[in-house]
Amino acid sequence: MRPAATLVAALAVTAACSGAPRYVGSATCAPCHESQTLAWRQSDHARAMRLATDSAVQGDFGDRLLVHYGDTTRFTTREGRRIVTLTGADGRPGSYPITHTFGAYPLQQYLVAFPRGRYQALPVAWDTRPDSAGGGHWFHLNPDEPIRPGDELFWTGTALNWNYMCAECHSTDLRKNYVSATDSFATTWSEIDVACEACHGPGSRHVAGEPTIFFVKRPPSSGRGLAVRFDERAGVTWSWDSASGRPRRSAAPHAFRVEMETCARCHARRSQVWGEYIAGRPLLDTHRPSLLEPSLYFADGQIDGEVYEYGSFLQSRMYRAGVTCSDCHDPHSGQLRAPGNLVCAGCHAPARYDVPAHHHHRAGEAGSACVDCHMATRTYMVVDVRRDHSMRVPRPDVGARIGAPDACTACHRDRGARWADEAIAGWHAPRRATGLHFGDAFALARRGDAAAEAALVQVLADTGIGPWVRASALAALGTVLTPRGLEAVAPWLADADPLVRFGALQALEGVPPASRLALAAPLLRDTVRVVRMDAASLLAPAARDRFTAAERDAFERAVAEYRASQAFNADQPWAHVNLGVLAADLGDVAAAEAAYRAALRADSSFVPAYVNLADLYRALGRDAEGEPLLRRAVAIAPAAAPAHYALGLLLVRRGRLADALVELRRAATLEPDDPRFAEALRAADVVR
Repeated sequence: MRPAATLVAALAVTAACSGAPRYVGSATCAPCHESQTLAWRQSDHARAMRLATDSAVQGDFGDRLLVHYGDTTRFTTREGRRIVTLTGADGRPGSYPITHTFGAYPLQQYLVAFPRGRYQALPVAWDTRPDSAGGGHWFHLNPDEPIRPGDELFWTGTALNWNYMCAECHSTDLRKNYVSATDSFATTWSEIDVACEACHGPGSRHVAGEPTIFFVKRPPSSGRGLAVRFDERAGVTWSWDSASGRPRRSAAPHAFRVEMETCARCHARRSQVWGEYIAGRPLLDTHRPSLLEPSLYFADGQIDGEVYEYGSFLQSRMYRAGVTCSDCHDPHSGQLRAPGNLVCAGCHAPARYDVPAHHHHRAGEAGSACVDCHMATRTYMVVDVRRDHSMRVPRPDVGARIGAPDACTACHRDRGARWADEAIAGWHAPRRATGLHFGDAFALARRGDAAAEAALVQVLADTGIGPWVRASALAALGTVLTPRGLEAVAPWLADADPLVRFGALQALEGVPPASRLALAAPLLRDTVRVVRMDAASLLAPAARDRFTAAERDAFERAVAEYRASQAFNADQPWAHVNLGVLAADLGDVAAAEAAYRAALRADSSFVPAYVNLADLYRALGRDAEGEPLLRRAVAIAPAAAPAHYALGLLLVRRGRLADALVELRRAATLEPDDPRFAEALRAADVVR
């Protein structure tokens, strides 16, 4: 395949004499795997990214216009090339040729090329749904607000940069290849779309007939070059318990869920922290998953932000019972294995569940489908309706307590949560779920309530929750931790599940550095990279003259991984801020200042860099240099409460209490649930 523009499509090959594996391409796989290839060719994976050819482009470039808050975008075709004309970073209209399509249904996005190997996704998309479903038109991806040059969401910035934000999950063997010295990308792939080896790994040894396929029941210590065969469902059957009608798996699930880990690489809200992906290895070797955090999830775990499926499914009873993605979805076509309720009937006896006596709606009408009640929807990117994969039992009582939605009143909009709760009680008492839910504990933590710690400790003791919720509870404990809570956290640092260890480390962030060493030092040798790196970052403030020789050696290796991880993401300002924090913790003030300055060069609108640099100057007694930085930060981002908070504290230190109160009051108003801001405002008011 030949390169298009400067975006190189290249096979990841190495010298034959090295024996290293290479990606061979789906065309090589097809002759022996015909049925799988045929299914894949009809899938969204096969259409994840394509050159902007006539057969790939679905949008209308026949001189169409889209006006968004007075800003006009024009779509035209010139000499066979599709052109979009819209406002650029300089605030003036520019014309950009379309190079690639991105996705296929229910919307299609488009890429344009920029200098130094950068590709940006347009802020507009084509609705590919049929006209009868409201499709067949251009729309803006931020329909409710104007996005102007300088805004962090403006289309020429990081938020819509293909190389960083999108590329890894839309092509096979994607290598970002950011070059710091030239601030450029030399991004490559082996196949333009998501093909066989995106999941199974490089196939050259398999094609050569070497016995390199392994049946994954545990993470391979070294899987480099091995083609992964997913066998978690091999020989497994589901049956119905005759008494309860509930499903039962014929064999216990593997401790290591390789299928989930593989799918999660792209079907999770996560960030990539390492460039080399080895098929079959745990997610936390290369990616940092998001946990149950505000703006991403409601406190009870329901989807809020665009989080995909991983965090939701790990909450579910299905996951704990051993269900995998491919129990419901054909892994090659991506389609459900059966239509409608039949996909659920594979495990849940229809005579018990697919009847009005269970769902209490007329058959065939809204509310009678299993997903209507157990997989509520939320819409992203304007037209993309996605289902919550936590597959939860509706709890309108919990929703009413914590301000979360529920499936019942989402349909019955003229009714309230109390009505829904009473209806469920009438149908299912005494078997219905009642009492406290883990969402109650997370809601308390988000409010900074003093009762949050005890509630989260209670969540940790609940054997009915999965590792993702437990990890999230541990991370949330870090915001309210006392010595009693620390006793509850400590055992989870040695848990068998790396996700739980990942959350437990986050709980230690509020622990004094000197007290972290005994707890976190063993994790410097953890089996997964993210845990090792987090342990190193956590221990950096206590690193000097406190380690044994063995601990120091492990610490230095983990710090090297941490630095390499930030270097991999050096195109992002937050990576430089992370290096600045590490340098400051290690006592290297000059390196910390240089890193924060590098973050501002990478993105002059990145507020945390201003705040951290100003705080470094505070520690050095240089508040006079910090004040202009913080004033710049609040000018760039007037709604950034931490910047107002930092400026307010600086003004307190400089004796300008009246000005300080203005900034502290602004911070407390912007984020009223953050106890730090309210407490600082009260203290400053008392001093005045």
